[in-house]
Amino acid sequence: QLVESGGKSVQTGGSLRLSCEVSDSSDSNYCMGWLRQGPGKEREGVATIFTPDGHTYYTPSVKGRFTISEDKDNNILYLQMPGLVPEDTGLYYCAAKPYGGSCRVDAEFTDWGQGTQVTVS
Repeated sequence: QLVESGGKSVQTGGSLRLSCEVSDSSDSNYCMGWLRQGPGKEREGVATIFTPDGHTYYTPSVKGRFTISEDKDNNILYLQMPGLVPEDTGLYYCAAKPYGGSCRVDAEFTDWGQGTQVTVS
């Protein structure tokens, strides 16, 4: 089970940190990521992390700005988002997938959270 939190409304230039509590730290979470769906847009991968070695991937619009990380001791996935702009507005989902296949931002995830809303104005 994946439970996101931390979304809220902020002004341009603001920062947020999203959290995802992972209740099952089993082999089903080899690749974890954050995806978002903005108003009128398709869902897109934002950032992913290959948990065995910590390698990360980012979509170009957030690379160098957002940071995905994990707290393995407490089974929490984070997305640090400084310098927010209106284009970052959307429903942000935490997702996970078992070993196999790509762990890039276009990965096909099998487990999803309910999402947390981020609005930048």
